[in-house]
This record gives sequence, structure tokens and C-alpha cells, in this order.
Amino acid sequence: MPEAVPRSAAAARAGRSARAAQPAAPPRATRPVSQRRPSSGPAAAAVRHPGPPPPPQALRRFPNPRLTGLGSGLFCGAVMVVLGYLDSLLFGSSLALYGVLFVPVCVLTAVWVRRGDLMTAPVVLPIAFAAGLLPMSDHGDGISGHLMGLFTGLATQAGWLYGGTLIAGLIVLVRRVRLVARRAAARRHQT
Repeated sequence: MPEAVPRSAAAARAGRSARAAQPAAPPRATRPVSQRRPSSGPAAAAVRHPGPPPPPQALRRFPNPRLTGLGSGLFCGAVMVVLGYLDSLLFGSSLALYGVLFVPVCVLTAVWVRRGDLMTAPVVLPIAFAAGLLPMSDHGDGISGHLMGLFTGLATQAGWLYGGTLIAGLIVLVRRVRLVARRAAARRHQT
């Protein structure tokens, strides 16, 4: 069995200087070949596809949350209850103002709901409308007075309730049709 021969300091320096004279090897990629990005060059230019142009600066500033079905119900319910309290405190329970404020909440809920939960938006909006009427319904003392005020508010503001729900339903319907068309086009493109 050969014995290990200790290297001298001069031999170690000579080995280092010889390695330093050789060109450096390119750094090893840590990703597998299938996950590596193409290098810049003619091969990479053939692989890259130009994407759509970036949206204008004004559109980039708008929030783009995606609410689940429960989240959209909580969002519109909480907003309508807060609007009901503010309307009753600042404007003396103006039902017309409450109805006008209901429409933008309907639009935001229909736009911000996730694609998978699109059909929940038109369902939760009337519930949120009724929940927001609770702070504004003061037609007497006790539960019967509040219920009478709630039913009176629902009856007199049915136009805003139906209108906002209809607008949200149309937005959801258009989003759903576009989603189905996009999926069908992707399936046709794959085959």
C-alpha cells in the first residue's frame, strides 16, 4: 500500500498558480436542465415570445383583489352595514342615498369575486342590503318596530335592490361567458 507523501509548500503554490493560469470554468447551474432559462442569443430569441403590452399606468393603480364566495359576502355585508350606520348618523337614515351607495358595492363585489365563485355575488348582495338596513330601521321600540322598519325599507327600496343585483348578475354573467370561451379556446388549441 503506498504511503501518502506530504506535499511541500512550494508544490502547493505551484499547483495553485497552474490552476490560476487556466481559464475559469463557467459556473454550474443549480437548476435542472428542464428548468433553466435560455441564454441570450439566437436560440433564446427564438424561444421568447413577445407578450401583450403592459397596461396603461392608470390601470396599474387599481386594486385587483380576488374574493372567495365567503369573502365577497363578508365584504359587501360589512360595507353595507358601515354605510347603513353612516347614513343613519350623518343623513338621518336617507333610504335613497343608501340605495345609491348599494350600486357601487354591487359592482365591486361582482368584479372582485374569484372566477370559481362567480355565482355567489348575486346571492350575497340582497342579504348584505338587508343587513345594512338594520341600523337604519327605527320605526318604534322593540323587535317588532325594527322588523317593520326593515320590511318597509326593503319594500320602498326594492328598485335599488333589484337594480344593483341585476347589474352584479350581468357583470358575473359576462365574466362567466368569457371564462368558458377562454377555456374552450385553450382546449381547441391543445388538440
